Amino acid sequence: MCVALPGVVLEVKGKNAVVDFNGNQVNARAGLVDIKEGDRVLVHAGCILQKVSRSEAEEMEKLFSELLDAGADGF
Repeated sequence: MCVALPGVVLEVKGKNAVVDFNGNQVNARAGLVDIKEGDRVLVHAGCILQKVSRSEAEEMEKLFSELLDAGADGF
């Protein structure tokens, strides 16, 4: 199973971008996805897969947070 995480593009450098995941910044490859600073994107294995809306990204972040909380409770 593959999990892509939502993040925010902070900086674009050609086909590379700096993406923020709740304070953690990583470099990711943009490939064929046309991105700009401020875009919400899904990243898997260091590659930007697609852009998503702000509401989609927020919903995914909420779901991941709930999963982490459930795991902390021994689930």
